[in-house]
Amino acid sequence: MATATHDRPRRADPCTLVVFGASGDMTQRLLMPALYHLAAAKLLPDGFTVIGVARSPMTDAQFRNHISDGLSKFTGVVPAAATRAWLLRRLSYIAGDFDDAAMFKRLNAALRQRRHATHGNTLFYMATPPNVFALLAERLGKAGFAQPARGAWSRLVVEKPFGTDLESARTLNKRILAVFTEEQVYRIDHFLGKETVQNILALRFANNLFESLWNRDRIDHVQITVAETVDVGRRGRFYDTTGALRDMVPNHLFQLLSLIAMEPPAGFSAEAVRAEKTKVLQAMHAYDHATAFACGVRAQYRAGKIGRKAVTAYRQTADVARGSTTETYVALKLLIDTWRWAGVPFYLRTGKALKARRTEIAIKFKEAPFAIFRDTPVESLAQNFVVIGIAPDEDIVIQFNAKVPGPQIRLHGVGMEFKYKDYFAVAPENGYETLIYDCMIGDQTLFQHADDVEAAWRVVQPFLDCWHRDRANGLDFYAAGSDGPHAADALLARDHRQWRPIAAGGPR
Repeated sequence: MATATHDRPRRADPCTLVVFGASGDMTQRLLMPALYHLAAAKLLPDGFTVIGVARSPMTDAQFRNHISDGLSKFTGVVPAAATRAWLLRRLSYIAGDFDDAAMFKRLNAALRQRRHATHGNTLFYMATPPNVFALLAERLGKAGFAQPARGAWSRLVVEKPFGTDLESARTLNKRILAVFTEEQVYRIDHFLGKETVQNILALRFANNLFESLWNRDRIDHVQITVAETVDVGRRGRFYDTTGALRDMVPNHLFQLLSLIAMEPPAGFSAEAVRAEKTKVLQAMHAYDHATAFACGVRAQYRAGKIGRKAVTAYRQTADVARGSTTETYVALKLLIDTWRWAGVPFYLRTGKALKARRTEIAIKFKEAPFAIFRDTPVESLAQNFVVIGIAPDEDIVIQFNAKVPGPQIRLHGVGMEFKYKDYFAVAPENGYETLIYDCMIGDQTLFQHADDVEAAWRVVQPFLDCWHRDRANGLDFYAAGSDGPHAADALLARDHRQWRPIAAGGPR
């Protein structure tokens, strides 16, 4: 997250980007379109090259054709011929197994050929299944890639999920950090590449209007929602061993939570911002098993319809066990043990095959005493919310009460909405542009520290344990195309609160 004092950020450092797993969907659909957008914005240097590495046999020309097809499909624009050509001629490909010493020799030779143009800088990107992260890091270390020549840098980008529980996350950190230093490791979460997520810092800390109210004296509770309309589809094998909790909560949702709850940093350096985010995660209350069971909801979608599309039940999905108890929806009530947030619940929910796609953070403020408006019907009164829309709508809505025109004092809920597209030229992007650029300039602000990862799993672990202990009991169901399970509504109803409907719009 470059904090340049001028309007145009500098070009990234010359380097070679080595993508392990380059023949996969992620490289074609996300990474290469992001590189195209960076190239179109003139943020990539002339001394930039890409080496794709994967098991699939492929020539350089075939790899370029594969990526070119992806640029046509996934950039969100019609690729400019000159920019496309500039990027494609910088691509090459090496076929081989990740545990094959001969493959690393070929990679070393290819990097040596580029050393003059790239100044010896190398960015290793693991777009691979997570079960090879540690092995691949160790192979890179054994081949000498973790120790660059003097004046050059070597960095490692690790995709999510970073571990599957607290113990595995600790083990993965230990194995990677035995090879690379913490300053070399970039644990990436594409949610943090979204402009609307980064703008949370600006909203809070550049506007005393909000920050002065951002505490337990004024805020009743916080809701964080990541709702998806997509079902599991062809990811059944992966998803049935993962589930919604592991897939979304310790990374995406906790990153949003930490930005909302963090204290003001001393500055916007990576060290200052990440230190405050880590404090939030470390201050989150870790429940015992009984409390975790009471404060967590897990559910699985059954057959239903999303719009006009019929959706089969999760258990009928290919590569999913017929009696699977894996959750496709999770809702949690969490607490943060700090002076600012003591007693303020944070409600998190995420799920697949829901009625609408919506990612938002809703900050609910405490209600004013309405005694002087006793003649106004309660249902006409709006709750005071600040709602930060992340996707698909990028907006901020302030919900409040206003007087209805007429001779009587009557109130009605209204909304004031700011949309990014109304004020700024928003270029097509997928969230990886900022993150890849930051990797190239050495800015770790938007990346997780090892302490963040372990602190997040510490909070999640009691839910994993209690659900594993009693797999079938407590598993709820919801129809595809609905708002989710009734148990999630009950979780808030016990606190005399309710979820916002999963849909974009004004006052609710």
